[in-house]
Amino acid sequence: MAFALDSRLQRDTFLLGSNDQELLLLMNDRRYPWFIIVPTQDGASEWFDLPEPDQATLHRHCVQLGAAVHTQFHCEKVNIAALGNIVRQMHVHIIGRHTDDPAWPGPVWGHSAAIPYDKPALEQMKAQLLKMKELPFTLQ
Repeated sequence: MAFALDSRLQRDTFLLGSNDQELLLLMNDRRYPWFIIVPTQDGASEWFDLPEPDQATLHRHCVQLGAAVHTQFHCEKVNIAALGNIVRQMHVHIIGRHTDDPAWPGPVWGHSAAIPYDKPALEQMKAQLLKMKELPFTLQ
């Protein structure tokens, strides 16, 4: 079976980039710099479902993206989480948090309705992403 992105991730995100093993997505909620890394190994739903070298690569890429989000968006905190209770496909959220964001200090999940990106805001986010140095993704 070939890899296919979960339909909920397709619906709720924008594809920003990829590499040989992962996709880089942006959650369609402009209140937070909220990225998602999805390993493209078919059938993986847990971190331990990935081969050990892929586990290490995913960890390294999450750390790299987290550090870039922290710097680029001047975040007080970066949340990195692999929950997947609803979307069972393996994916990791990297979310920049600010003490004045709408959900602070609680989790962003289920806080309130997302505020979708309009075209100018999406283009601005893509421009900010391009400023992040040494990301392990080819940007779209």
